[in-house]
Amino acid sequence: MIYLALLLGVALIGGLSAVSLKVAQTIQLRGAEAELLAIGLEFRSALQSYADATPNGLPNTPDSLSELLRDARSPGIQRHLRRIYHDPLTGKPEWGIVRGPDRRIVGIHSLSQGEALKRENFSAELAYLSGTKEHKDWVFSITPPQIPALNSSALHLDL
Repeated sequence: MIYLALLLGVALIGGLSAVSLKVAQTIQLRGAEAELLAIGLEFRSALQSYADATPNGLPNTPDSLSELLRDARSPGIQRHLRRIYHDPLTGKPEWGIVRGPDRRIVGIHSLSQGEALKRENFSAELAYLSGTKEHKDWVFSITPPQIPALNSSALHLDL
């Protein structure tokens, strides 16, 4: 009888541990998604700042993300982004780059292949992300992209 109760107790503890682990993973992923949204907005603001600071006759999008760190198009030093953030889902400073017809950067996205937990109830400025199923579909650009037509490549920075 004691042996049976002990086995039942061990099984109960194992089951609770498995549920706790799943809950902890979900909480961690939700936190990483919230961080990705905040970082994406930082990149989007930097792209907008770069476009707003463009002197006449020059392209209003950067050729590389490092141009957001130090914009050399004008006499003074101008920084649109303080640093290249690590992707909170991959842990790497590599981002998917969305390029326009002129091959210049118009947006970024995560290289994570995972499914997104958050699919609805985005803030108004990110409402275009509603219905996306994967993190790589969360594209941050000045103008909301057409998600199926992603033209991206990985970026490796040696800063």
